[in-house]
Amino acid sequence: MGFKLAQKDVFLNIAGGIKVADPAMDLPIICAILSSNVDMTINRQVCFSGEVGLSGEIRQITRIEQRIGEAQKLGFEAIVIPKHNLKGVKRDGFTIRLVEVSKVEEAFRYLFG
Repeated sequence: MGFKLAQKDVFLNIAGGIKVADPAMDLPIICAILSSNVDMTINRQVCFSGEVGLSGEIRQITRIEQRIGEAQKLGFEAIVIPKHNLKGVKRDGFTIRLVEVSKVEEAFRYLFG
């Protein structure tokens, strides 16, 4: 994507010191790093869930309906998720905005225009 992250030290701190083994944490972590890199905040009402491959593709994740439902219950306005995850998912029951992305660049454009 053209970010010069190799020239920077990147530290990640997960509040509470919990261990995370869910690959769906890739996208939120990358968005946080990019947010810091461009010195812009992410809207607090947006959440993320997606596994990211080495070339920046956003891969499908498990339990997508459960994740969307939980984000909705927690009061988020939008959730950024893998584009190919919604095949066969009934969208009628969700009031939260579903932002579908297939590459990290798309998530970045959604967040920072």
